[in-house]
Amino acid sequence: MSHRPKYRIGIPIYPGVDLLDVAAPYELFQWMSASVRKLRDISVELVAETMGIIATRDCMHISPHKTFLQLPEVDLLWVPGGEPAALKKQMANPTFMQYLVDVSQNAEYITSVCEGALLLAEAGLLDGYQATTHWAFLPCFAKYPKIEVAPGNPRFVVDDHNGTKGIRVTGGGISSGLDEALELVGRIAGLAIAEEVQLTTQYLPKPPISVEIPIATDCPL
Repeated sequence: MSHRPKYRIGIPIYPGVDLLDVAAPYELFQWMSASVRKLRDISVELVAETMGIIATRDCMHISPHKTFLQLPEVDLLWVPGGEPAALKKQMANPTFMQYLVDVSQNAEYITSVCEGALLLAEAGLLDGYQATTHWAFLPCFAKYPKIEVAPGNPRFVVDDHNGTKGIRVTGGGISSGLDEALELVGRIAGLAIAEEVQLTTQYLPKPPISVEIPIATDCPL
């Protein structure tokens, strides 16, 4: 099989971002990259408005690989969620919001996990699509009537508009990013690679406890 062009995955980060929203897909995508290295060059980049250390919601420090200007195009955009104050700040940040719009123009996949869907929603990138987000933030979609809210609380939702470019994939709460990222690995690299990544990371969840998701009525934003 011939070597294909580089596949670029961009994860925009910002102060107050949820760590697992970033770390879970980053690790799974990196395992995918390692598995297909001889056939395809897959880059996984953390990007931010400027270079420098960023504190996550839980005060873990992470750093971007590139700035928005240094990664103007991606094949897969993954938008993580964060604490409400951090989300509000980015929603009001024209540079951040414009970056989402710009890189989505030629992206194969436009994705989010947890409250990251609200950043996509604010950018108008979920209009006309079915989507989900963290259960506590589902009422926030009421502000965006052009978005079809997925019924129930799915781990993730794929809306491909009958195979058109710019497939939307939105995930539920924080840990949903593991399921969602594994789905994307399968779509990008194939089932065999997805199974390899699943086995390597031993992602075979059987939680020791079980809870029911309540119905939220108010938007925390």
